[in-house]
Amino acid sequence: MTLLHDLTVAQLATKLRQKEVSAVEAARHFLGRGRSHRELGAYLATDEDVTLAQAGAADRRIAAGDTAPLLGVPIAHKDIFVTKDFPSTAGSKMLEGYRSPFDATVVRRLAEAGTVTLGKLNCDEFAMGSSNENSAYGVVKNPWDRARIPGGSSGGSAVAVAARLAPAATGTDTGGSIRQPASFCGITGIKPTYGRASRYGMIAYASSLDQAGPMARTAEDCALLLSAICGPDPDRDSTSLDVPAEDFTRALGGSIEGLRIGVPKEFLAEGVSADVRAAVDAALAQYEKLGAKRVAISLPRTELSIPVYYIIAPAEASSNLSRFDGVKFGHRAKQYGDLLDMYRKTRTEAFGLEVQRRIMIGTYVLSHGYYDAYYLQAQKIRRMIADDFQQAFTQCDVIAGPVAPTVAWKLGEHGDDPLADYLADIFTLPGSLAGLPGMSIPCGFGHAGMPVGLQLIGNYFQEGRLLNAAHRFQQATDFHLRKPEGVL
Repeated sequence: MTLLHDLTVAQLATKLRQKEVSAVEAARHFLGRGRSHRELGAYLATDEDVTLAQAGAADRRIAAGDTAPLLGVPIAHKDIFVTKDFPSTAGSKMLEGYRSPFDATVVRRLAEAGTVTLGKLNCDEFAMGSSNENSAYGVVKNPWDRARIPGGSSGGSAVAVAARLAPAATGTDTGGSIRQPASFCGITGIKPTYGRASRYGMIAYASSLDQAGPMARTAEDCALLLSAICGPDPDRDSTSLDVPAEDFTRALGGSIEGLRIGVPKEFLAEGVSADVRAAVDAALAQYEKLGAKRVAISLPRTELSIPVYYIIAPAEASSNLSRFDGVKFGHRAKQYGDLLDMYRKTRTEAFGLEVQRRIMIGTYVLSHGYYDAYYLQAQKIRRMIADDFQQAFTQCDVIAGPVAPTVAWKLGEHGDDPLADYLADIFTLPGSLAGLPGMSIPCGFGHAGMPVGLQLIGNYFQEGRLLNAAHRFQQATDFHLRKPEGVL
């Protein structure tokens, strides 16, 4: 008999509709899983009373005949989304104990779809990081090897799904923060086209890059969740696109015969470890067996994506985080002299080193005399990177390659070298800068038995095509079904 926590979202939803299990039973089971695996550091906040009340409401809807596809399914939210029933900290001491008076749009839409919230998940502070070592509330540990990082910034979300502490979770992706932890933890995650999912209620890092998306075990599960998440939100989010919500599950099951998969030569160049390259090559060979065609392409400005991103994102962060000054909300220093002293002590006490580093970089590149030299030039190259993708899509339908150059590294390994973390994002940053949809699917295992993810990138609004390509791969392989030892 399959254990409850080994069911996918789709499988669990079916059992809930058929009343083989109740939403309350499912919620209790996953709450217990979370308590028994506290050592992973995935959860920051839970409230059993709130969760069971939501589950009870879902059971009543099911009893009344409601057949919504996600009704009663328990999920957890990255702590970058504000929630009225749980604290919202963004992994920072700056917002310790903060409770929002409203839910983020993504949270609200999933609640309306009938999901049950298990709690809030750990993340790098203000979503700044690639390892989930930057949280003010402790590191998150990869369940495949607890001495290794889970990836970031959505590390808590990835670990919760990989360790079967939740069937699915929300994440956010600014420069790869859904795809990279999904790859490192052996799960599936998708970032939709920028503007597809509302940013209202997402605590901002870099506003022109931040995008919400689901993390789950399968492409089918991600399709179910993405269908609930996406849709216009013009009254709350000015960057929300006027593109109707759609049922992404309808795209699943289609043939991929003749699908042109572009493989950028820059994505498999020097710097990619042999184990990652082997897993990606094997995945591409599997696609060819399924009828797809491999096409050699080039994204010539791939290397420029790192300096471009680490100018634009910190610039936007320095602006977005200026509101956290101790005046209206958040942490305030207990002892200070004048107003400037309060600002300085408040921000020094409450912001971690990585957040301080990015604020200072951003302030510098936006300062008088440097704006034109750095920020404007970065925006110009960003447009060129987007143009490179459009040129590539004249030759292929989907772009594929590794998510990261290596598997997950050891905790503390990059502690004295933040640039090493930045370089790990080289393959996810270009798609983020262009605002394209991208996803990671498990495609094998590398050094020390750690998971390897295959990145799929589509053209604007081609989430359905990506999800179908991922789904067909998962029908032919079992990487997405494997789970870490010690989380039975």
